[in-house]
Amino acid sequence: MTKAFAFFVLSTVLVPAAHSASEWKQLFNGKNLNGWKHVGPGSMTVENGLIQTHGGMGLLYWADSKLGDCVIRVVYKMRDENDNSGVFVRIPIAPTEPWMPVNYGYEVQIDNHPETSNEDEYHVTGTLYSLTKPLAKPGKPGPEWNTMEITLDGPRTIVKVNDEKVTDYTEGEPVPDKKFDFEPQRGPRPTYGYIGLQNHSDNDIVFFKEVAVKPLKSSSTK
Repeated sequence: MTKAFAFFVLSTVLVPAAHSASEWKQLFNGKNLNGWKHVGPGSMTVENGLIQTHGGMGLLYWADSKLGDCVIRVVYKMRDENDNSGVFVRIPIAPTEPWMPVNYGYEVQIDNHPETSNEDEYHVTGTLYSLTKPLAKPGKPGPEWNTMEITLDGPRTIVKVNDEKVTDYTEGEPVPDKKFDFEPQRGPRPTYGYIGLQNHSDNDIVFFKEVAVKPLKSSSTK
């Protein structure tokens, strides 16, 4: 086999893999929070290539655009054995304070042990906070890394944590009544919206090393 032919064969093999990887758009560049905005108490900083939460309750949201039909991949770890945070999706308008996304969007919960705050399994990692019951509980304790993938497909929201499906919810399906003041208002959410990361409190430190998005269809922003 000639060197030229070998190079041609190798190139044809590698190109599809590179194209597949390029489908993911990294929203966090690993250096700073360009494209992101923070609302509410506390803050988030970038240290050693990771987004770190400080205090709260606040929200860091991707202000560059709304997202539609797509898969959102978030790689995170808790500082302690268990810490509280969340990934917000389907926020219809740019938030000006942290309770707007709670009541107008969905929070995909990060909290492996909600019973420590007198909450139940409707508040466990990978659920739509207080709305869905987990199909599995695959969340790993700190300081192990977790990968969460949230699929937004029209009115359907699917959440996988560490490759296990935790939530599969479609708008209109029954949800439990609101039990606590801090739980979100019930009602439909939009198919396009902002996404964000929650900083919950001084006692809940979570690190994020990747936030990426891959469209399901040709148009995923609006």
